[in-house]
This record gives sequence, structure tokens and C-alpha cells, in this order.
Amino acid sequence: MKETHEYDDIIDLEHHVSTTHKQMSRESRAAQFAPFAALTGHDAAIKETSRLTDDKIIMDENYKSLLDTKLMDIANNIQKNPEITINYFVPDSKKTGGSYKTKTGKLKKIDTYENVIVFTDKTKINFQDIIDIFETDEV
Repeated sequence: MKETHEYDDIIDLEHHVSTTHKQMSRESRAAQFAPFAALTGHDAAIKETSRLTDDKIIMDENYKSLLDTKLMDIANNIQKNPEITINYFVPDSKKTGGSYKTKTGKLKKIDTYENVIVFTDKTKINFQDIIDIFETDEV
């Protein structure tokens, strides 16, 4: 005796083709099974959390005085448009801390009103963020 199964009556029927709906393309059918990200932005949040930042170095008064002296020496030679290199701190816009950068270029002016150094390429660096400064030209 032949064993019967629940779907034996329909297993050998022709595949149904709708007369009212157009058949879906292979790409559209495959898209139904694409991965679903239930937590939108979760991967970005994890990457942001794992991104490391540096703490800002707090300088003592002696070191600040040394930087002031270097800055005055450079200011005295500003008419020669000296090339200078500055190591400075850039605060992170998304989390505590930041990173240290180095900028080398021709000095345009020292703006004591805004407390910034301005390079000829219009880059501005705040006095408070400077870690070290020196001339790279012979003056």
C-alpha cells in the first residue's frame, strides 16, 4: 500500500501564474530575503564608541611662559613671513578629548584680539590649543 502525505493532492499540479499580477523579477524576489538591520545606526554607534581620542595636555605655567617667549620671537619677525610649525590640539566634536595635529606654513599674522595664529592659507589656530611652536625658516 502506498504511503500518503498531506500535500499529495497538490504536489504535481502546474505552477500557478496570475492573470492579474505581473510576475516579480528575480532581483525583486531576492530583495525580500536581504538582511534586515533592525537597529538602524547601531553599527555606526559602535564604531564611534570604539574610536579613540587623546586627552588634552595641561601645561604648567613655566611651559606656558616658554611658549609665550617663542610666540613673541616669531611676532618680532612677522614682517619676514616666517615659516613656522605648530603642534596643537583639536577638540573632538562628538566626544571628550581630541587629537594632536601638526601644521607647517607661512605665518600671516598673530591676532591677539581673537587669540589665534593665522597662516597665509587662512588656517587659524587658537593660542590655548598650541602645544609647541617653532620657526622652520632661518630668520
